[in-house]
Amino acid sequence: MKIGILGYGNLGKGVECAIKQNPDCELTAVFTRRDPSTVKILTAGVPVYSVDEIEKHKDEVDVLVLCGGSATDLPEQTPVYAKYFNVIDSFDTHARIPEHFANVDKVAKDFKHTALISCGWDPGMFSLMRLYANCILPNGKDYTFWGKGVSQGHSDAIRRIEGVKNGKQYTIPVEAALKSVRAGENPELTTRQKHTRECFVVAEEGADKARIEKEIKEMPNYFADYDTTVHFISEEELLRDHSGIPHGGFVFRTGTTGWDNEYKNVIEYSLKLDSNPAFTSSVIIAYARAIYKLNKEGQTGCKTVFDIAPAYLSPLSGDEIRAHLL
Repeated sequence: MKIGILGYGNLGKGVECAIKQNPDCELTAVFTRRDPSTVKILTAGVPVYSVDEIEKHKDEVDVLVLCGGSATDLPEQTPVYAKYFNVIDSFDTHARIPEHFANVDKVAKDFKHTALISCGWDPGMFSLMRLYANCILPNGKDYTFWGKGVSQGHSDAIRRIEGVKNGKQYTIPVEAALKSVRAGENPELTTRQKHTRECFVVAEEGADKARIEKEIKEMPNYFADYDTTVHFISEEELLRDHSGIPHGGFVFRTGTTGWDNEYKNVIEYSLKLDSNPAFTSSVIIAYARAIYKLNKEGQTGCKTVFDIAPAYLSPLSGDEIRAHLL
């Protein structure tokens, strides 16, 4: 399976590393909006092209992995490149997924390609767990917790405040809320009761730290609805202690079974990730294999993780899967 990567940031590098771990995959090209001569990749002998040349290489790539951002890149890129390639992205703006799906589906069907959107761990693996659990426990409640982990969007919001030189933000589940859900107590939880936010900020010399802290804590849509702690630290401390991009979280479904709902049940799925983009990339490569197989079978249009049978993710044969994993 020949893989192309569009965009060589944290996610693009992660995809390159995931390809190395999958012997049935090969990286054939990287496409970039930057000057290709300035992009140095890890895989020897693989060319880096300008994105302006991408159409010329459509016959060299079985699946194109789109590694742009969800805000402005993917809504434009995925439908465009579905004309020329089987494509996969990690679009994660939950409210716009139906719209994005419809746009990609039309193009992929028109040009007989297979696409998969919103692939990763949330949306992605967490989405699957929510669906499985809802089907198994129809009489129940869902809970999703994220963290402890770095929120790249919230970190960026901090860095845009006047007087902030650098910063990282961690989303942290509230332990009391986790315990209550695990105990099957079915709590009604507000946003503030589920997560806290912890910020590590490097201020510009002479900046008003009290103003910066106030702006962070009162920022609507980001921090105002959460208990937020702000720590001011040096640039050296930030680089030493907060240079990684860890993340993870928990999906729960609590529900009852039995004739009179007499039995309590708790389904829990959790992830603890050293690197958010490296794990997301590994999920993407497994699903890239699936859409490659589907396209070979003649199935076209847009898919999500809900539409893919698990066997399509594996490089093993059906006999091998049944013998070793069932």
